[in-house]
Amino acid sequence: MSGAEPEKPKAAAKADHEGHRERLRTRFMAAPGAVPDYEVLELILFAANTRGDTKKLAKGLIDRFGSFAKVLAAEPARLREVKGCGEAAVAVLKATREAGLRMLRAEVLDKPVLASWDALLAYCQASMANNPTEQFRILFLDRKNRVIEDEEQQRGTVDHTPVYPREVVRRALELHASAIIMVHNHPTHPLSITLNHATTH
Repeated sequence: MSGAEPEKPKAAAKADHEGHRERLRTRFMAAPGAVPDYEVLELILFAANTRGDTKKLAKGLIDRFGSFAKVLAAEPARLREVKGCGEAAVAVLKATREAGLRMLRAEVLDKPVLASWDALLAYCQASMANNPTEQFRILFLDRKNRVIEDEEQQRGTVDHTPVYPREVVRRALELHASAIIMVHNHPTHPLSITLNHATTH
């Protein structure tokens, strides 16, 4: 006689799965901050997999990349390497990150940098801190030190990115920018970002 537990009928397994989704939604709506990262990732992945189990994939992604933020920042090609992470899941994850960045960007654009410095730092951290390669981006400011444009200028390797001063100046003149803030990340130190301020006159 086998000691293994009999498999649940498919109908019962489906009911358990649907019940888990509903319980997770309820817990999240009641207290979003109390839900662990992998379960928030589960919720996001519901949109890519409306019927299947997303818990295993959510945990697998965090195990692979190390954190919730790094999952969202991961390159699509690397996300696809994780078993069960298809095109729909990749699209949902990248859309989630983009939504977050756009919310943070809205707190920065067209506002004086001195009045929104904390928001500017939060935006730079979110957009660059977990990138796997070095990135050089510029925030262009008007005469009132308001951010009028945010652009990625160059993307390099894990420890190097080229910067072309002539291109930086050309773009600043095109935008009639009075000053710029140059931002550069350090992938080997994920929470390290360098900001430099310069005037164009």
